[in-house]
Amino acid sequence: MATMTIAKAITAGLRRALAEDPKTLLMGEDIGALGGVYRVTEGLQEEFGKDRVVDSPLAESGIIGTAIGLAMRGYRPICEIQFDGFVFPAFNQITTQLAKIHARTSGQISAPVVVRIPYGGGIGSIEHHSESPEALFAHTAGLRIITPSNAHDAYWMTQQAVTSNDPVILFEPKRRYWLKGEVDTEQAGLDAFSAAVLREGTDATVVAYGPLVPVALAAAQAAEEDGNSVEVIDLRSISPIDFDTVTASVQKTGRLIVAHEAPTFGGIGGEIAARVSERAFLSLEAPVLRVGGFHMPYPVAKVEEHYLPDIDRILEALDRSLAY
Repeated sequence: MATMTIAKAITAGLRRALAEDPKTLLMGEDIGALGGVYRVTEGLQEEFGKDRVVDSPLAESGIIGTAIGLAMRGYRPICEIQFDGFVFPAFNQITTQLAKIHARTSGQISAPVVVRIPYGGGIGSIEHHSESPEALFAHTAGLRIITPSNAHDAYWMTQQAVTSNDPVILFEPKRRYWLKGEVDTEQAGLDAFSAAVLREGTDATVVAYGPLVPVALAAAQAAEEDGNSVEVIDLRSISPIDFDTVTASVQKTGRLIVAHEAPTFGGIGGEIAARVSERAFLSLEAPVLRVGGFHMPYPVAKVEEHYLPDIDRILEALDRSLAY
């Protein structure tokens, strides 16, 4: 066991992936000598060389396009996008090329590319640095999308993403990069594409992922002080979604609240609400409720605390659910 921040757990996961497979390489802007904006790749170029940890031009479309070509030649490229809002120049390459190569070639060609994207708000940054675009990618078949909420998952999910033969988008919750936790470097635990029940409960289920998981756990603790038992599920995988785990929880508690930083309109929470309503309708004691960001461009830093879902907004949704 080792204590690491989420950022350093990702670093350790990348280091292990590079060491175990000479066909694995990193690509991105300023990831080499600088070690990335958040220093997640710090020291890796010195350790593995400039041919394995490549400082790319400022051209996200070029990064992904090059990675696709490398993957078709047998490599396993890991691409870093500096900030969530910078991924859109590469959106075409990801959704029309990377996601479809396997199907287009009737399974003859795989594209084992990992796209690392620091995402979410809470860092007091400027425009295009605090987006949560996961739903835009989840709508595209052919992509696997995962997001860790703790250091142990960050370490293992990074490696599981690299070994996947499907393209994987790894959304990293940037405001949680410095959150410390225990990492078992010998036992992975859950598969990267499964949900995890982090807290047992009987009165309601709260599903969250990535940066909002600590908020959901804190809300559940506050609810317990008021006499309410809340089960918390870390979704972990956004595509595919582990609906079996979510459904089983709702069948037990009868209530579901889905929380994420992204706007509720068109968000992942809507898909979960619809599926649970189909699969567990007779178990529901209240409508599925969603807690998320507002349907607006991400606001300026000085008011972002009013935009981001917090403990009070989850507890307010819980009160509404319990009132039915």
